[in-house]
Amino acid sequence: MKLVLALCLAPAAAFAPKALPSFSRAAAGTTMSMVDESVVGVQAPAGFLDPLGFVAKDGPEAFVRRRAVERKHGRISMVAITGVLVHNAQIEFPGYLSKSADLKFSDVPDGLNGFFSIPGAGIAQILLFCGLVELAWWPANNYSGDYGVGFFGTSYEGEEKTKKLNAEMANGRLAMLGIFGNMVAEAQTGQTLGEQMGAGNMIPF
Repeated sequence: MKLVLALCLAPAAAFAPKALPSFSRAAAGTTMSMVDESVVGVQAPAGFLDPLGFVAKDGPEAFVRRRAVERKHGRISMVAITGVLVHNAQIEFPGYLSKSADLKFSDVPDGLNGFFSIPGAGIAQILLFCGLVELAWWPANNYSGDYGVGFFGTSYEGEEKTKKLNAEMANGRLAMLGIFGNMVAEAQTGQTLGEQMGAGNMIPF
């Protein structure tokens, strides 16, 4: 009977609240925003999820960096999934992507194949711009992710800021799943998101 009871309670214990680590701002080695990074992104039902014990093993510096990487990947994924939705809705910039190659924005295919239609010089420009952002404009070593631009120009403090950061983290996580799922589905079916919807192929398997 004790064994049965223990087995029944084990799954519930996995979702029990865990003691959150307390990280000092100095541990980040950079300027941090006035929020507790160990609280941001801690949401039900998982709570502070660290099943492999990386926080206890690697320390607060590694945690802060990984949180910054997660935040950045979430932001990039939100931009990516928005781009997928907009482009599949046939909303494109007017004019030419490359005048010399006689390539208009409307000529770029939807989906992953669109990337391979960009001229090499265009890809080089994209990479150079990303490098500029990473190194100078919004430097990657600012682990707080706070670049002083606020939320669409509006700045928040205290609990309201933590609430907004939690929303951003949740949306970023969903966007990472969304763009990954979109790429896998396109690779599997050979159809873009718009083509899958038009053909009625929006099934999980």
